Amino acid sequence: MPRILTVAETGSTNADLLALARAGSGEDGLWLRAGRQTAGKGRQGRAWDSPAGNLFASTLVRLSAGDPPAATLALVAAVALEEAVRLALPPARTRQLALKWPNDLLIAGAKLSGILLERADDWVVIGVGVNVAHHPALADRATTSLAAEGAAVDAAAFLSHLADLTAAWLHLWRRDGLAPVVARWSERAHPPGTPLVARLPDGESVEGVFAALDPAGALVLRLADGTHRAIHAGDIFLI
Repeated sequence: MPRILTVAETGSTNADLLALARAGSGEDGLWLRAGRQTAGKGRQGRAWDSPAGNLFASTLVRLSAGDPPAATLALVAAVALEEAVRLALPPARTRQLALKWPNDLLIAGAKLSGILLERADDWVVIGVGVNVAHHPALADRATTSLAAEGAAVDAAAFLSHLADLTAAWLHLWRRDGLAPVVARWSERAHPPGTPLVARLPDGESVEGVFAALDPAGALVLRLADGTHRAIHAGDIFLI
């Protein structure tokens, strides 16, 4: 069973575990949960709203020779989180649950969670934020929470399930490679043909429809002219 440490408040659970790893005190599979964060962050340095009652947690993964690429841990985290949320939701709401590349989890198109990977040498920290009790009002996207969707679960209990599921998916990732992770992600994502726009790190926007994930976990868009383009990094939005 994964070991979970809990603190009442910290700046960032990701930063705390990165510090442990850099100090030589890292422990593969260790989780840290905070009741509240004062300096939580999302992808591309965005601030992450951290009210008490939501889940703010991170785990350490030590990379070994022969592991799939470290970046694909985003997909591992996504499928584990989707499974944990599916178990927590009332059955009627699971039909509205879908993954969006690479690791966003949506309910009826509204964002429920965020995942942030950071690396220090051969350690990767996976940070997970889940709107358990509250969800912020954002100008650029709809949001929701487990409470708003009728799930009666608190952050500590939810993390207990998530930690076990993450350990199971990490075992598959290490033993069998990326293929089973890509297969599960594809089963639980928005369907092929879903219109998407990718906003790339250089500012370019690419519009198309979801075709598939490639074997390495990149998002493949089918463009208006019928060609395909693999997206390796960027923000993805449903159109």
